[in-house]
Amino acid sequence: MDDMLEGMLETALYADDLDKAEAFYEGVLGLAKITRAANRHVFFRCGPGVLLIFNPHETTKPPQPQALQVPPHGTTGAGHACFRVSPENLDVVARKLQAAKVEIESEVSWPQGGRSIYFRDPAGNSLECAEARIWGIE
Repeated sequence: MDDMLEGMLETALYADDLDKAEAFYEGVLGLAKITRAANRHVFFRCGPGVLLIFNPHETTKPPQPQALQVPPHGTTGAGHACFRVSPENLDVVARKLQAAKVEIESEVSWPQGGRSIYFRDPAGNSLECAEARIWGIE
């Protein structure tokens, strides 16, 4: 099955305040917004994939009969997502975050090569920007 799965298509994080999440992911990180559905979700393009930000209080509700039949889902507490960043852009991203007053919690130089920076979104999700070689990907 491993050779059938081509990669991650979407990643989901959860935020109680979608206005703050939208401002952060669009305004600070510069992701292009695909759509927003009231207080339920806001979706962003991220490279070849999609980042989904859901309000956890809305996604646990069963779908309406006329709505798409996406089953209820969700989680509580902070999640984690890692954005792939080229080595030459990692410091650029760090400076952009610092200019937006986003604290960088940690910078890691991995023993196998590559670097990561860790920070939080307004909902407390742990975000990472990293070089792909931390996973042996070129």
